[in-house]
Amino acid sequence: MKILVTGAKGMVGTALCNNLKNIRDGKNKTRPDIRIDEIFEYDVDSTEKELDEYCKSCDFVFNLAGVNRPQNSEDFMRGNFGFASLLLDTLKKYSNKATVMLASSVQATCIGRYDNDYGRSKKAGENLFFSYAEQTGAKVAVYRFVNLMGHSRPKYNSAVSTFCWAVANDEEFTVNDPNTELELLYIDDLIEGMFDLLEGREKHCEYNGIEAIESDEGKFCYIPLTYKITLGKIVELLMQFKNQPKTLMMPKIPDGSFAKKLYSLYLTYLPKEKFKYALKMNVDQRGSFTELMHTEDCGQISVNISRPGITKGQHWHNSKWELFIVVSGHGLIRERNINTGETVEFEVSGDKIEAVHMIPGWTHNIINLSETENLVTVMTCNEIFDPNKPDTFFEIV
Repeated sequence: MKILVTGAKGMVGTALCNNLKNIRDGKNKTRPDIRIDEIFEYDVDSTEKELDEYCKSCDFVFNLAGVNRPQNSEDFMRGNFGFASLLLDTLKKYSNKATVMLASSVQATCIGRYDNDYGRSKKAGENLFFSYAEQTGAKVAVYRFVNLMGHSRPKYNSAVSTFCWAVANDEEFTVNDPNTELELLYIDDLIEGMFDLLEGREKHCEYNGIEAIESDEGKFCYIPLTYKITLGKIVELLMQFKNQPKTLMMPKIPDGSFAKKLYSLYLTYLPKEKFKYALKMNVDQRGSFTELMHTEDCGQISVNISRPGITKGQHWHNSKWELFIVVSGHGLIRERNINTGETVEFEVSGDKIEAVHMIPGWTHNIINLSETENLVTVMTCNEIFDPNKPDTFFEIV
């Protein structure tokens, strides 16, 4: 399959081309039914001759080209409707009935605040595509995208990108109404929707106002996975992300959540000097102990370094549990049940990484058996250490 992507250097086009190449080059094996031989990338710096060549041989077209911030309002129609006409006319010139996808906008509903020149140009483009399908018999797939969320130019047409950039770079920003709700489509979910389209498994819908209603017979296509969230909540999450290197607290970001996707997007706006940050090492003659990360519901992760011959621990907990994972060096973990006196020992090494439970009610220690090398242990526990309620009681194993 030869695929033409117009608007290839835009936010969506860049992400789509990157991921189409992953499939073409065999790096992404999750879509085995998609076979890609060539990807034609067309953008504003391309020539009509190139468009002519691409339209002659392509098997599928993603039309992402468009104008959303022109200097003159009449450029909306010229950039959105005009290019769509050129594209379809060129396909007709070669009797190429390749499937054509159109990236339209929910603003094409022309309802309320969406009744503007941009929305009307998108609506005209939709009508052109549907007419083209009737005339030629080619398949068209018209998507009315809601607000898109991906790495794009800040202070342009995405409030989310602007906020991510401003928070990451310590720039000032304004939220006029924190209660304003946005419906957002994340770029990775959009790409997966385009893969569904390539496989012929796209979702269809009709519109009730601006709401997409799924319908197998619907003339529009859509991606059902979107998020409705207020500007205030977006900024609240971003401030938590910003403070994470200081607090070590990672907010809940479960799989598939908006927060998980926002955090990934936020990281793409970090200036290079913020790619790393210092952690507080608690150092004494025995070695060091450093907290790496806190979580809201799963405790904390730390790293413990013991110098040669050193014994650490010698305490027990009522409810707190820990996992010790030696990643470098050679050590011995010992545990004793404080009630029965039963004991266990585990010889551990970075050469064979294993996780060892520190059981509540069992006093425990870890001994560096090496005379020359440090013992490095990653430790996790089910709660963040609270000095006012440590649940940690000294007792030699």
